[in-house]
Amino acid sequence: MFEGTTIVAVKIDSKVAVAGDGQVTFGNNTIVKHGARKVRRLYGGKIIAGFSGAVADSLTLCEKLEGKLESYQGNLLRAAVELAKEWRTDRVLRRLEALMVAASSDALLLISGTGEVIEPDDGVAAVGSGGPYAQAAAKALIRNAELPPGKIAGEALKIASEICVYTNDSIIIEEI
Repeated sequence: MFEGTTIVAVKIDSKVAVAGDGQVTFGNNTIVKHGARKVRRLYGGKIIAGFSGAVADSLTLCEKLEGKLESYQGNLLRAAVELAKEWRTDRVLRRLEALMVAASSDALLLISGTGEVIEPDDGVAAVGSGGPYAQAAAKALIRNAELPPGKIAGEALKIASEICVYTNDSIIIEEI
């Protein structure tokens, strides 16, 4: 089983950043890739999605979200709800093992295959092995520093990489 993803998203006002590390781990102790890209721009660059879980499953979900965004003219919340409904009820999709964070200048959402579409109260969402570490670091940085979302997301991921063995410091950050 492949593991080893950390995705963190930070939204402050209409600015948002999603950062992901590049490590892919096989089993409990073998790093097979250092520079995987787990953050993607969707819908003409207006939406950023970060994913954790099985790679093929995650990419399938990104494609599905892109299709929903097209159907709902870029309305992220509506597209996410429709994706979550399909993910939960479709026989093939419900077997996909992944979590997704999706963000636009209007919304930041955590989307899961069990039907959850969660908009965090504080503008921080994280998924993956190092997600709790990155989320805690991002919250602390927001409370104690005047930094833009991209800087907060990057620093939070660096902190997570110092704690979580499934997270590295090969970081990709996308911002809107």
